[in-house]
Amino acid sequence: MALKILAGLLAVLAVFWVVTLWRAARNEAAAEARFPPEGRLIEVEGVTVHAVVEGSGPDVVLIHGASGNTRDMTFSLSKRLARDFRVITFDRPGLGYTEEPDAAGSPIRDQAALLARAAAELGATRPVVVGQSLGGAVALAWGVYQPQALSALVLLAAPAHRWPGGLSPYYRTLSHPVFGPLLAPLLTAWVPESYVRQEIGSIFAPQTPPEGYAEAVGAGLTLRRASLLANALHRRDIKEEVTEMARHYGSLTMPIEVLHGTADDTVYFELHSVALAREVESARLTPLEGIGHMPHHVAQDETVAAIHRAAARAGLTAPQ
Repeated sequence: MALKILAGLLAVLAVFWVVTLWRAARNEAAAEARFPPEGRLIEVEGVTVHAVVEGSGPDVVLIHGASGNTRDMTFSLSKRLARDFRVITFDRPGLGYTEEPDAAGSPIRDQAALLARAAAELGATRPVVVGQSLGGAVALAWGVYQPQALSALVLLAAPAHRWPGGLSPYYRTLSHPVFGPLLAPLLTAWVPESYVRQEIGSIFAPQTPPEGYAEAVGAGLTLRRASLLANALHRRDIKEEVTEMARHYGSLTMPIEVLHGTADDTVYFELHSVALAREVESARLTPLEGIGHMPHHVAQDETVAAIHRAAARAGLTAPQ
């Protein structure tokens, strides 16, 4: 009897897993059909990189944060900037439509190197590099490790120093070499859209997302299995990578504009941006009172002004 019960349970689990894999594949195909690449796919040393190019003028590169893709930046920011700049928006490795070249998850130094090569491939040899959240850490790595390949930095709510606390159970499980590949299909198959909307709302807190953002940002692309795993691996390693990078901040001399909301409870204002501004002479901090983690949406005027200041400080444009 016990063997029959066990066999029955295994059969149920097998059916559930087959259905889960089918639903995961179906949801991935639906997300890619609904949110195809916005720009062009270029080959950079054997790696496919997705880039959206808009406007003309001095070059500005935009780099999205964790769990994101180009649509976070092209929702409205890139279009405003394209009035005065040539704007290149990239998908980071493993997210959107840029390949993840490292099965263990690309370190921020390698992400920066890949995007710098992609920018050069597009003719942007010394752009102003703008990054938000984890994308800000990638932008900072670009400045630390390849200062000759940019003109200025704009950091938006960017982690720059080691912070207290450990990895959450979610990221710890999803980045595990055994449990991660088991959890990812379950998330891809069964996470409801209502949960995605709730998570988007929490990222914007204490503000709210712009109207139409949740529908336009392409969250389904992040819920693909490969993207979930890549994102978790990036999140697993970022603290140690930032800790190592911080040892080199004394070498930074390019113009740096730092914007950070004082109400950001994802990346802490004092710990990261205030400290960076103290350490780097060329860094200018703009505190955004009461603003949370998404200044490029909820404080867009200040963000655009900071990018213009960075370009002017780098000698790319006249001061406004």
